[in-house]
Amino acid sequence: MHRRDFIKFASATTGWLAAGQPWTAFAQGVTNGMLNVTVNPEPPGLMLAIIQNGPAQMVAGNIYEGLLRYDAELNPLPGLATSWKISEDSLTYTFNLKPGVTWHDGKPFSADDVVFSVDKLLRETHARLRASLVAVDSITAPDANTVVFKLKYPFGPFIGIFEVGTMPILPKHIYDGTDYRTNPANNTPIGTGPFKFKEWVKGSYIRLDKNEAYHEPGLPGIDGIYFHVIPDAASRAGAYEAGKMDIMPGGTVEYFDIARLKALPNTEVTTKGWEFFGPHCFMWLNNRNGPLKDVRVRQAIMYALDREAMKNVAWYGYGKVATGPFNTSTRYHSDDVTKYPHDKAKAKALLAEAGYKGETLRLLPLPYGETWQRFAEMARQNLSEVGIKVELQATDVGGWNEKLNNWDYDLAFTYLYQYGDPALGVARNYTTQNIQKGSPWNNVCGYSNPKVDELFERGAKEASSVKRRELYVEAQKILVDEVPVAWLIELEFPTIYRSNITNLVNSAIGLNDGFARAKVAKA
Repeated sequence: MHRRDFIKFASATTGWLAAGQPWTAFAQGVTNGMLNVTVNPEPPGLMLAIIQNGPAQMVAGNIYEGLLRYDAELNPLPGLATSWKISEDSLTYTFNLKPGVTWHDGKPFSADDVVFSVDKLLRETHARLRASLVAVDSITAPDANTVVFKLKYPFGPFIGIFEVGTMPILPKHIYDGTDYRTNPANNTPIGTGPFKFKEWVKGSYIRLDKNEAYHEPGLPGIDGIYFHVIPDAASRAGAYEAGKMDIMPGGTVEYFDIARLKALPNTEVTTKGWEFFGPHCFMWLNNRNGPLKDVRVRQAIMYALDREAMKNVAWYGYGKVATGPFNTSTRYHSDDVTKYPHDKAKAKALLAEAGYKGETLRLLPLPYGETWQRFAEMARQNLSEVGIKVELQATDVGGWNEKLNNWDYDLAFTYLYQYGDPALGVARNYTTQNIQKGSPWNNVCGYSNPKVDELFERGAKEASSVKRRELYVEAQKILVDEVPVAWLIELEFPTIYRSNITNLVNSAIGLNDGFARAKVAKA
């Protein structure tokens, strides 16, 4: 089917989507109505304490809330907590909660809900938060509107772990004493957020309705949201083009479609709202295998890769060329490191010096679609131009996970979130204690340097920002010189939306922070 025919078809019928899928008239100019948003893939559930993948958080971030939010510079903002105080020794964090907040079932929210959620439920279910809670000695509620965290030792990134995806607050009266994973409320989630769960038609849509009793006066600014499940990228782009969608979150359309959609009337594009995550793309280099054991070969790979061209061709200009292990939106990023411009002559010289004999290296592309495939093909071309033989090995997502879990690769593409702080999202890829089979997200490359281990450990436990910066700058210099991985692109995920929607992205976690503050201009 040609695109023109497809669009006519999409406009005329819902037959290419799931039966019974509702479309609101919002895209044609209805104000304060229901927003139509694509979600891809369909989330496996909405209980954020158990499921933290991106689609789940984008939907459930409207239902649940955290104690804090964060602006684009990662400064904390009030959430369920209106104010907070950190003791001079950085061991006690006291939060004052907002009074008068209620759960969606009308029960009052209190400090007991926070203590139960963090100290009991999330310690059991939330692996990423659990790692940070190792630093917490006790969590107490001296009164209904106060929560006190006491730490065992200063933990530098602690004030950065209170957003809704990392620390969602759950209702104690519904979950205490139950099996968290099978609680029926997981299917009809109840939070304090701006929207209430209304309906989920599997394979078709999730509907949230406005919380009329929301604790922020005047919010939310819309009546509700339909999150539509549409199986393939071309159909999602066609739905927007046909006026059936209002918001296309980052990653829901292929990059080659963005310019065409951006040119449509009443359309805006933003790359904001990813500052907290800092999606950082790099190529794993298996430091254990053959020629990759030699740092000169790894440095040669950095010089061989034309990362500026990759950004412009594979990613259509979106993103930044990465300078090292820290994303520029991550605290303590430094440019004071060795640079690796595209230099084929230097790459060849380093390979000759290292005695590279033409061994073939296996490269795993990331199986996430056409853009990633093109990205891998460009890398192979660059490496072959300096004499490195590369064999692409296609896998599905399960196969990619399995090969990385078992370190069965030479080169592999990936991208990981950094969560604003090196102690939360960077150290895990380079410290010796994280060399463990069974996860594609830890130190898969097998890099080990006791000095780097020491710097990351001291950085995590240091309270002073000045001293933390000194430690992390030194760590970055060592890593960039030793090239445990090849850093490629700081990814950008453009969000496409209608021009009459304002204030859509207003925090460092973007759409995952919910749509409460979005407004719709009158037609």
